[in-house]
Amino acid sequence: MRNFQVTVNGKLYNVAVEETAGGAPAVSAAPATVAAPIAAPATPVAQPAAAAPVAIAGGNTVKAPMPGNIISIGVEVGDLVKNGDVLVVLEAMKMENEIKAPCDGTVVQIATTKGTVVNTDDVLIVLG
Repeated sequence: MRNFQVTVNGKLYNVAVEETAGGAPAVSAAPATVAAPIAAPATPVAQPAAAAPVAIAGGNTVKAPMPGNIISIGVEVGDLVKNGDVLVVLEAMKMENEIKAPCDGTVVQIATTKGTVVNTDDVLIVLG
């Protein structure tokens, strides 16, 4: 039997490892110290549901290219945008990604809100 000390998330554990006949170790762990009680996690705040995109003849939908969090929306309904204008900033893996207009047009609908978690291909903006 061999004893090790392992720290996981700031909590110290004494771990005893015993070699079995089959060669695979059997592990048992017991906390070496008693940590202060951890507060219960806050109740998650419900995210507002994104409005369903409307079908627009000849309209362009701008979709999320990857999953992430909407950290800002740079346009409002009725705004005129040019090809390449930044519509939304999407944070994914600690990187801020500017989602740009694919063409000139008018913002007809904003189908997301700041703070919303989106998946790949979720509609963000509808241009007319």
